[in-house]
Amino acid sequence: MSGFSSEILDAAEREREIEFETFGRVTGTPARVIIWITRAGDQLFIRSGGGLTRDWPQNFKHHGHGVLRLAGEAIPVTARHVEDVAEAKRVTRAVQAKYASGADGHDSPADAPPVPAELATFELLPKE
Repeated sequence: MSGFSSEILDAAEREREIEFETFGRVTGTPARVIIWITRAGDQLFIRSGGGLTRDWPQNFKHHGHGVLRLAGEAIPVTARHVEDVAEAKRVTRAVQAKYASGADGHDSPADAPPVPAELATFELLPKE
C-alpha cells in the first residue's frame, strides 16, 4: 500500500499534469517541473521521458525526496527508483492507458530493452 489517501490517489488519476519540486544536487535550490503522474492500483509513479539525463530525475535520485503539488496540496514524498524492467514496463502500460499517447512517444514491448522513460521511473511514497 502506498500510504496516500484515496483523495490523493483519485486526484492523481484525474490530473493530466502535476507540478513536482526537486532540490539541486549541489546547491539544494528548489526547482519545479510540470510532469505526468500515473496511478497504478494504489501506487503513484512519475517518470522522465528524457530518461535520467534530465536534472529533475538526477536531483530526485540524489536526494531521495521531493514535493508533489496535487489537489491543492504540497505533499512531501520520497523516491523509489524503479529498477526492475518488468515493473517499469507495467508502469508504461499504465501511462499508455491514461494518456492514450504511446507513453512519452514510445512503445515498449515486454521483450524489448527499456526505453529512457522506463529507466527514469520513480514510485512516489509519502514522506514520514
